Amino acid sequence: MYLYDSHDRQLVDERVAQFRDQTRRYLAGELSEDEFRPLRLMNGLYIQRLAPMLRVSIPYGLLSSSQLRMLGHIARHYDHGYGHFTTRQNIQYNWPALEHVPDILADLAKVDMHAMQTSGNCIRNVTSDHLAGVAADEVEDPRPYCELIRQWATLHPEFSYLPRKFKIAVSGSQRDRAATQVHDIGLQLVRNAQGELGVEVLVGGGLGRTPVIGEVIREFLPVRHLLSYLEAILRVYNLHGRRDNKHKARIKILVRAMGAKEFGARVDREWTALRERPELTLADTDVSYMKGFFQAPDYAAGVETAPLDAALANDAAFARWFRRNTVEHRQPGYRAAFVSLKAPGVAPGDMTADQMDALADIAEGFSFGEIRVTHTQNLLLADVRVDELHALWKRLEAEGLGTPNVGTLTDMICCPGLAFCNLANAGSIDVAEDINREFDDLDYIHDLGDLRLNMSGCMNACGHHHVAHIGILGVDKKGAEFYQLTLGGSSANDAALGDRLGPAVPKSEVPGALRKLINTYVDLREGEEAFLDTYRRVGLEPFKERLYATAHS
Repeated sequence: MYLYDSHDRQLVDERVAQFRDQTRRYLAGELSEDEFRPLRLMNGLYIQRLAPMLRVSIPYGLLSSSQLRMLGHIARHYDHGYGHFTTRQNIQYNWPALEHVPDILADLAKVDMHAMQTSGNCIRNVTSDHLAGVAADEVEDPRPYCELIRQWATLHPEFSYLPRKFKIAVSGSQRDRAATQVHDIGLQLVRNAQGELGVEVLVGGGLGRTPVIGEVIREFLPVRHLLSYLEAILRVYNLHGRRDNKHKARIKILVRAMGAKEFGARVDREWTALRERPELTLADTDVSYMKGFFQAPDYAAGVETAPLDAALANDAAFARWFRRNTVEHRQPGYRAAFVSLKAPGVAPGDMTADQMDALADIAEGFSFGEIRVTHTQNLLLADVRVDELHALWKRLEAEGLGTPNVGTLTDMICCPGLAFCNLANAGSIDVAEDINREFDDLDYIHDLGDLRLNMSGCMNACGHHHVAHIGILGVDKKGAEFYQLTLGGSSANDAALGDRLGPAVPKSEVPGALRKLINTYVDLREGEEAFLDTYRRVGLEPFKERLYATAHS
């Protein structure tokens, strides 16, 4: 992973000192609320329903064991003993005292972490594929390019006050696991007919009030021009994006208003003036230098598979976890293992301080001391020897981190909803608990196969409900919590927005409604057909008829 140098540390340390003084002045009454607000947002600090919320940046989801231990320390000493991992591959703390935030930032700086650009109208944390560098279908490791983008974007003076927040995702594999098509900019590493590496560039994707699938504006951009082309996109957006209405300020609104062709033409005109600037051109030496931080670890050769085969044959519970929570690795003798943060009775994405400490130890023993955050609110140990998987599973089970449900109905993406967020219209975490109680048979949910259920407590869509196979959106109806259901969404290569099923259902009826939808799928599926494939084959009407006809019979 990328290692800070003296310049990086100086920048972060100076920012900590600056915010410490700003916080002191605010608490002393020397700065007004209006004056302090943009300052705290620059440092990832929100004011939520019950307490401040601090969002910490985890660039492209990559953590060292020492960094995870520090996150555990912060949860234990400054919060209520846990943190919440998000769909942006970051972590949030929901209960820090304002006067302690400078101390938290100082502790983060000790392990080369910060909270800059995790909020506000700026370029946010760059996200990527959690299997970067180990995926069998990878064209090129995206992490060096994520880091180059991060360094270009950090405190960029021209883009610190954009019309609205701005999100970039990078994928280097044939299968898109980074949801690039629903980002302001989505970057897909590709090779042309000559084998040259380039980038397919999409713009104008996003969810929230106006969900949009991004559009391609350049099919092949040579990687040396990556930064100059990004700068051109941001300049066009910064100049033409709306600032009079925050709900219409995202780049997706601008692209739709202009049309992707015209937007791309304006980017090209801007790019003409930027493309040859040496400070924005990635020389081969720049890329090689950055790639040096992301070399493959010292893999063992000739790893025996007999211990794994024996464990799979003799331990049914382990075999079930292996099938759902591990995936193929490009290195023979290794697999990548997911750490589920979706145990029953736990808010999706939450992790205790003790679990963070334990997983840091586990990562050092089994996966070269590295942990990754997925955009589905789980963690990943990317480099586990197959002959050590059984021992790993036992350790995870002991810490409550071995739930074998990754990719299933109960592996829900879920925002905090009314539990913390002052934007929410309805609860999410308590509904997730109700769904877990309704679907508590692991064998049953495994038989259902891959099924993405996402839930948001408001139309801002932090839970990505629009692109779920089954999406749930909380809405307020005269003070009562209701939930709107959508079907058929996807954030993968076949990205699509879900279709609205019909009238919203009361909170108490959500688990039952979900049960009816699942029963409909089971009745209509052909063989081992996945939910999304069944839905796309039969359409909305059978599900709608079954749910609402039964409800009114």
